[in-house]
Amino acid sequence: MVCNRCIMVVQNELEKLGLEVRHITLGEVTINEELSYEQKELVDKSLELLGFELIDDKKSRIIEKIKNIIIELVHQHDGEIRSNLSELLSSRLNHDYNYLSNLFSEVEGTTIEKYFIAQKIEKVKELLVYDELSLSEIAFQMNYSSVAYLCNQFKKVTGLTPSYFRQIKEEKRKPLDKV
Repeated sequence: MVCNRCIMVVQNELEKLGLEVRHITLGEVTINEELSYEQKELVDKSLELLGFELIDDKKSRIIEKIKNIIIELVHQHDGEIRSNLSELLSSRLNHDYNYLSNLFSEVEGTTIEKYFIAQKIEKVKELLVYDELSLSEIAFQMNYSSVAYLCNQFKKVTGLTPSYFRQIKEEKRKPLDKV
């Protein structure tokens, strides 16, 4: 789940299946009872029809938590990061960053840093499409040290300059779960 609408859809689906949701956040649901194998299969099939998947092993849950922390940080807190990403992930997930980094790279085929950059660039694309902020305001909001650094990173990831991207106004953005 990568947005509030996703949370709502999952909650509605689980309630339709007669499950009482105790707590739901991005990527994580707590229900009041232990599910039988058959119930898990039913939930898995229902969620799959909606484009979601049931993650039930420890490593996959850690990966999903890493992604959700990064998505929340970039898309709901406008890139506002007070400490470095490795410290934030280590403290929030209670694991050594090297373990998290190796696990993420092994499973996802990319580094945490590259995933973080990809999410930031998607947010920059969104802000460029809205056309309400200048490039320097976007750089500041997304915690880039300079407009030049933002432009270089944007071009490296997308192959386009931010100014050109803003001009073409096509659907160049990706859904967050496809980044």
